[in-house]
Amino acid sequence: MITNWSKLMAGLVMQIQTINIDFPSGGELLKGVLHLPDIHKPPVVIGSHGLESSGSSPKQLDLARRCNELGIAYFRFDHKGCGDSTGDFLKITTLPSRCEDLLNAVDTVKKSGHTNKSICFFGSSLGGATCLLAALTADIKGMVIVASPADSKTIELPPDDFNSRYGLTPEFYKNNLNFDLTKDISVLKNVFVVHGDEDEIVTVKNADIIFNAVNEPKKKLIFKGGDHLISNLSHQKQFIDEASAFLENLLK
Repeated sequence: MITNWSKLMAGLVMQIQTINIDFPSGGELLKGVLHLPDIHKPPVVIGSHGLESSGSSPKQLDLARRCNELGIAYFRFDHKGCGDSTGDFLKITTLPSRCEDLLNAVDTVKKSGHTNKSICFFGSSLGGATCLLAALTADIKGMVIVASPADSKTIELPPDDFNSRYGLTPEFYKNNLNFDLTKDISVLKNVFVVHGDEDEIVTVKNADIIFNAVNEPKKKLIFKGGDHLISNLSHQKQFIDEASAFLENLLK
């Protein structure tokens, strides 16, 4: 999976200034990286990763590179209990907790002085739901979300042989991930919804639910034969092209 995504930018030579930024959230210390293009105070995209992923996911790394090419900064970070951030994953991971992290990331980036006040979100899987919830209170231009659940009841539990990094159980999903965003997100606009029609974890019906719930302007892209991770190389390229163009248009 990671190898495929890394191939997407193979041969690209560019200088990216990165700044490591740590910030507190809910009593934990979160680790983040700000990717900066060579312009003064650019707009910024802030990313929220999936349930068992981290800010170093291939999607975010490639989107950060493309955003920098377009004169847009990108901030990626590890949610509580993930990657290099502190916290007990099984105890601390909920959608409100993830939302708290993202809102604190927004405040941190604004106070850093490296970017201007124009912000967009990117979210993958649970990160997409995090972006939708955070956008209800954050001042942002819009977002791109991939394979995002609108309602926790639509999430298909992984099979028994699924290689869970944190030992997830059905009880975890029941106790920690219990949400329904379908009514709240009707006030949102400038949402680009991306999904694969063969997503085995978050069914594609979520894309329609979210797209129909949010306001215009909005956009939807469904990959035929696409899975939860967007593992198809042509899908990856199209995603990067269309997502970056969408974000550039909002932040110009």
